[in-house]
Amino acid sequence: MKLAVVGVNHKTAPVELREKLSFGADLPRAIDELKALTDGSVIVSTCNRSEIYVKLPDEEAVPKEDVEEVSEPVQKIQAWFASFKGFGLDEIAPFLYIYEDDHALNHWLRVAAGLDSMILGEPQILGQIRQAVALSREHGGMGRGFDWLTQQVFAAARTVRRDTKVGAQAVTLGFAAAKLVTQIFAEPSRLTFMLVAAGEMNRLVAHNVAALGMERIIIANRSRERAEALASELHEMANNANRMVQIDLVPLHMLAEYLPQADVVSSCSGSMNALITHDMVKSALKTRRHRPILMVDLAVPRDIEPSVGEFDDVYLYSVDDLQHVIAGNLEERKQAAVEAELLVSQLVLDIEHQMQVQTARTQIAQYRHTAHAHRDRLLNDALHRLAEGDEASKVVTELARALTQTLTHAPSKLIRHTAQTAEPEVLDMVTHALNHAYRK
Repeated sequence: MKLAVVGVNHKTAPVELREKLSFGADLPRAIDELKALTDGSVIVSTCNRSEIYVKLPDEEAVPKEDVEEVSEPVQKIQAWFASFKGFGLDEIAPFLYIYEDDHALNHWLRVAAGLDSMILGEPQILGQIRQAVALSREHGGMGRGFDWLTQQVFAAARTVRRDTKVGAQAVTLGFAAAKLVTQIFAEPSRLTFMLVAAGEMNRLVAHNVAALGMERIIIANRSRERAEALASELHEMANNANRMVQIDLVPLHMLAEYLPQADVVSSCSGSMNALITHDMVKSALKTRRHRPILMVDLAVPRDIEPSVGEFDDVYLYSVDDLQHVIAGNLEERKQAAVEAELLVSQLVLDIEHQMQVQTARTQIAQYRHTAHAHRDRLLNDALHRLAEGDEASKVVTELARALTQTLTHAPSKLIRHTAQTAEPEVLDMVTHALNHAYRK
């Protein structure tokens, strides 16, 4: 199975070019056009990645003379990509990277396992690849063999994440906040989550925390328009996960009224003055009958008065607290990544072995089909001659001779080729197998 990856180098490509080379509404058309060039394609397009994974037709899988050169089939993919996006190939070629065969498989598995991400070990990319595969399948872009391979990649990525600690610790503020929720509360799905301000930082936290299945979310924000946009995103997340969520939008000046209802609070407003005061939290705790509250203050200067952390029933974390935790966790992930890379190399070999077995099955089936077709031709010819009155013994003798020639021709060529190109042990194994093939 010949594989290839064509990707945009986001480190060297200008922002304007990256944006134009990304895929969005044109994805279905791209998948449809790639059918003429491939036996399967998956396009992964995110804010940090634009990659085309393809299985090339077997008849085009011609070995390259130079391992550094790009094969002709992949050159066609590059040319198609440039044309599809309205560029000349020479304009985008300096900003593309190419992986083929085992290098392509190794890259795909590293990406799926989170080893080739901006944030080491991040889990989102595996879900994004799943979505890309599902979209390709929906639009008829997955060949049978390629679909099988994607399942092997998913299984291998799960193995890496299960058997190493590359994704075990939180290394983003959003992930760290979600981790705190699971450490403090036994049933996150029964909690109410309050977002104070709907800016980008809180948006990232919201996506991570809401993914735990919060049954209710309160968004307190000055601008209702931005709050509605975030609410729409969170509703879509819940729908995709087949969950129900209640989202309430409240003005920022009603923060004190709604605070007692919140089990988890994340605040990042950019205000010059504290929005959540000591007295406000004291009153909220009394209303809550001292049920605990997790409060995450991501703002600089702070949105929550530091003295709030003195309450026994409040778990208060500042952005500095989370950054300190993240720094230690990231170092642990880097150490785990060494083990993960070794595991990836082993899993790539395992998948390649399975691919060889799959290829062998296909080739055996093709060989048997060809043999049966040849047998039928010889048999029909013999039956025709018998019907014409030819001597039966002569017809049967010639049929036996023709079948014997067929049985011995290909193996004889194989023995000669093995003798010229392989080790003596391989020649011995081949000749032994063929010599014993017809013994009872």
